[in-house]
Amino acid sequence: MRTALAIVGVVLVLVGGLWVLQGLGYVGGSFMSGARQWFWIGLGVAAVGLVLAVLGVKGRRG
Repeated sequence: MRTALAIVGVVLVLVGGLWVLQGLGYVGGSFMSGARQWFWIGLGVAAVGLVLAVLGVKGRRG
């Protein structure tokens, strides 16, 4: 379960990072390119992914 959580977290970080770059206009070819709301959405998705990845790697200790 922890491995799956870490994998999902990493995927979310990568997707969020892509959306941030599209929102800032660095990646073109999409309706998301240059639209600032995708910067914020991507930032949020990447942050959630980072938390999930860290939880997946660290796991529960107790």
